[in-house]
Amino acid sequence: MSKFMAAPNANLNSNSNPNPNPNPNNSFEVAQPPNDSISSLSFSPKSNILVATSWDNQVRCWEIHQSGTNLVSQPKAAISHDHPVLCSTWKEDGTTVFSGGCDKQVKMWALGGQPVTVAMHDAPIKEIAWIPEMSLLVTGSLDKTMKYWDVRQPNPVHTQQLPERCYALSVRYPLMVVGTADRNLIVFNLQNPQTEFKRILSSLKYQTRCVAAFPDQQGFLVGSIEGRVGVQHLDEKQNDKNFTFKCHREGTRIYSVNSLNFHPVHHTFTTAGSDGSFTFWDKDSKQRLK
Repeated sequence: MSKFMAAPNANLNSNSNPNPNPNPNNSFEVAQPPNDSISSLSFSPKSNILVATSWDNQVRCWEIHQSGTNLVSQPKAAISHDHPVLCSTWKEDGTTVFSGGCDKQVKMWALGGQPVTVAMHDAPIKEIAWIPEMSLLVTGSLDKTMKYWDVRQPNPVHTQQLPERCYALSVRYPLMVVGTADRNLIVFNLQNPQTEFKRILSSLKYQTRCVAAFPDQQGFLVGSIEGRVGVQHLDEKQNDKNFTFKCHREGTRIYSVNSLNFHPVHHTFTTAGSDGSFTFWDKDSKQRLK
């Protein structure tokens, strides 16, 4: 296990403040936020439109813009599912949102229009991703399957059996990484999407919560419920670059790592945890940035 080095004047135990400010970064709260826990956040790839899914069965949409030194959010639209919504993703042109969840279906929502069901599973859908290079939607479910969909057709293009329930999924074409129960991490080369490229047992000892493929497609991050992240390269010649580190801990309290996301330009990444905090990291220099 490796630890990240702290940035200058940074304290790796900064979360241990016994009286934390509930908004230490002076962040801006959106207008009319969800009434229950938020399960996913997704910005449009083409505009400042934010979509959030939540456990109150809703998919909400805001337009974000700057007014002086403030950020202003304007609620634009919302749709409903029959049960809690767990995941969301956008089409690459920024016109269409996909959402899936505990009603075992994915809805395709062209903003301003009516949602249409485009995918179904036999159990809740935990993860979805749009693959523009293939014009396909991929869905991962607790029914132990992953399915590829041409959203113009009612049936999946292919159904991939998984060893266990799907908990996490990340795509950086042609790399796709799927995390399941029992700490399985399954790697696919989407140029041959019906065949597993590699199956790895997570270097983390507890349940996988999230994964994020490297922007250069050479590996991935994995986060667990035990407040720890693993950095995993696919090339065995780079095994010496693999390491794990602790995060989102407060004294003896350990919090789940709920989300991992890379910066689109600098390729640093963030972790977001159940302690209500998010942190920036640089995997190459093994440094916590903020």
